[in-house]
Amino acid sequence: MTRVGFYVVQAAGAGQRLQVAARLADKAFAQGHRIFINAVDREQAKTLDELLWGFRAESFLPHALAGEQDGEPVVIGWGQDPGDHADLLINLQLQPPAFFSRFARVAEVVTQDPESLQALRDAWRLYRERGYQLEKHDL
Repeated sequence: MTRVGFYVVQAAGAGQRLQVAARLADKAFAQGHRIFINAVDREQAKTLDELLWGFRAESFLPHALAGEQDGEPVVIGWGQDPGDHADLLINLQLQPPAFFSRFARVAEVVTQDPESLQALRDAWRLYRERGYQLEKHDL
């Protein structure tokens, strides 16, 4: 069954969400995971794409936007079907996508802005009510 982790940042803003997503993707890739990042929209996906190209000078994170290139270990989408990805979903949308349960793990990024907090509290309840294993990580 899917394990769901909530990564709680003590700051607000979309930029914080992207930084956490990049850190999680970098760490997961180093551990051999395949990652699908579910961005809010195409604009956020492109911003994250740029961030990942230079995220850490000492590492390379091979990635692509959804539909641009097949076979990349990290794919950034914005609601598309994740294709053959089923390992780790990093969700940047404020609600769980319909396809979340096909993944072994889901990472939800929580920032301290009111809209994010409320939406992700609702997501926590939804996952809990459906019996998913939940974890909270303070960053």
